[in-house]
Amino acid sequence: MKIKIDHIREKSRQYSFTESAESFPVLADMSSAGECNFTGPVNVNVTAGREFDHYRVDGLVTVPIQQNCSRCLCSFDKNICSSFSIFFRENFKNLEEEDEVELEERDLITADFSGDEIDLSMEIAEQVALEIPLKPLCSETCKGLCPVCGVDLNTETCSCVLDSKQSRFAALKNFKISS
Repeated sequence: MKIKIDHIREKSRQYSFTESAESFPVLADMSSAGECNFTGPVNVNVTAGREFDHYRVDGLVTVPIQQNCSRCLCSFDKNICSSFSIFFRENFKNLEEEDEVELEERDLITADFSGDEIDLSMEIAEQVALEIPLKPLCSETCKGLCPVCGVDLNTETCSCVLDSKQSRFAALKNFKISS
């Protein structure tokens, strides 16, 4: 996913890319670690152009994934979608750790490049990785599993009795703050 600088010096251009998730090392590592399965290609649409002393890339990345719900453990499909804006500067110097400098918001979304191409691969993989939930839910109303018998409470009901004394916070149940 590279953009040639000569193509965008005079005017902005639009690009579309489609790559398999395995072609991005970060996403391949996430898949092999079991965080998610990528069920389709990574689709990227970007607009790139020159602005003053830098290049600006605005884009949208989408990819379908499959994850396991952290409450009921059921597998579900989800589409990851992320829009982004990144500024690229030629030979942009990153600050050394001992330098104390106040960063502006623009500095946080600035990357560097050298040569006659801007490689978007790292930034695309980062955008996808940031959108993948750490605690995925199949739905906001997921009831999860019964802590006693393990039945999926979304599809079945159980007759288990939950003892409120089992909770570590049961002592706080009747706690009232007096003013």
